[in-house]
Amino acid sequence: MLRSTVRYARRLPSLARPAPPARFCTARPSASPSDAASSAPDSATPPPSSAAAAAAEPADAHAAEVERLQAEASSANEKLLRALAEMENVRAIARRDVAQAREYGIAGFARGMLGVADNLGLALRAVPDGAAAEDEALRGLLVGVEATERELVKVLAQNGVHRFGEVGDAFDPERYQALFEAPGGVQGEVVEVAKVGYSIGERVLRPAEVGVAKGA
Repeated sequence: MLRSTVRYARRLPSLARPAPPARFCTARPSASPSDAASSAPDSATPPPSSAAAAAAEPADAHAAEVERLQAEASSANEKLLRALAEMENVRAIARRDVAQAREYGIAGFARGMLGVADNLGLALRAVPDGAAAEDEALRGLLVGVEATERELVKVLAQNGVHRFGEVGDAFDPERYQALFEAPGGVQGEVVEVAKVGYSIGERVLRPAEVGVAKGA
């Protein structure tokens, strides 16, 4: 009986011994998706050099487009200026042609009438001095021929055809044709007119046929 009591008493300390404290494992909070995304390396974001190159590409394309448009505008402007210059040249040529047609349009007709004027002059010079005073019929004929010559010269002048060639004029090789040289006088001066000349505008229809002084 005593042994059993002692054995029971030995067991009591083991039963009264406090239990060791429980160990609790504190779980770390799981990372949120946003934190994970921020902590993870951003593989979608290009490095700074790549981003700068990507940003420069649209600017380069825009500058190239602006340069192309400027070149096209410059070319179009140059073509327009050339077209306007050509049109102005055409207008100037047309105005000149119209003016020349108005001024020289009757040149052929006037050249044909020079023979008529020459014949009237020859008829007047063929009458001896004083003959018309003695013959009334001849005097009337002479007056009629003179009036016809004056009217012809007047009509030619109204249409731009002028007569030239007088004794004492300075010889001009562009307007006069020298038939002979006469001794004495002033060198290069017209001393005799065999046939008068005619001009239209700045053109010579027919040079005057003259004799020129040879000089001393």
